[in-house]
Amino acid sequence: MGCDDPGMDSRVVGTPDLDGTEQVAVVIDVMRAFTTAAWAFHRGADKIVLAADAGEALAIKAGHPGWLALKDGAPVSGFDLVNSPGVIQGTDLAGRTVIQKTTAGTVGALAVVEAKLALCASFVVAGATARALADAGADSVTFVATGEDGRAAEDLACAEYMDRLLAGDRPDPGPYLQRARTSPAADDLRSGRRRGAHPTDVELCVEVDRFDFAMKVGLEEGMAVLRPLRTRPEAASAERTHGN
Repeated sequence: MGCDDPGMDSRVVGTPDLDGTEQVAVVIDVMRAFTTAAWAFHRGADKIVLAADAGEALAIKAGHPGWLALKDGAPVSGFDLVNSPGVIQGTDLAGRTVIQKTTAGTVGALAVVEAKLALCASFVVAGATARALADAGADSVTFVATGEDGRAAEDLACAEYMDRLLAGDRPDPGPYLQRARTSPAADDLRSGRRRGAHPTDVELCVEVDRFDFAMKVGLEEGMAVLRPLRTRPEAASAERTHGN
């Protein structure tokens, strides 16, 4: 895959294929890490600290008792939240710091945290992410599809949708969202095979441009910290139907 615009080259890889030379990266986890993260910011979270594993998440929390720890899977002692946009949607996180650990998304983000520009994305922030890349003047981007070692249908669909946006197209998001809605991950969530799921998770993950911010990750005091990144307004965003 590559943008038609010769000024923006792109490629899609899985996390195992990263080699540390990526200068601009967009780490995608549609179901559910970076949909959950976007909802956390919408619900008032100040920042999200990304942890490599459960032990690190709990260690960070021990040093910062006011912070909230979040992980995927079923609720576990020591963790305050689960990796579910449906749950986070109803949680007041005003001014809070969240520590997030997931199986795929946070692992991918940690792999590129030292890149010149590293963004975390899902459909809910797709347009803002594309605008952030354009605003940064990036001439190439590596999309990191984190699910299933780079094979997750929903992550690949999101990468392809953003690639079209970067090429200057205005694609119909419907077919891309349908690929996500019918993906194995979506089936797992609907069937209850993924623990810690909420009945609304799939539909929340296939809303396009629900939020007008991108999400940038970088190192702060030795920790990988995700923060919302406001982008220039996009005139059509208010007119777009989120669920197309």
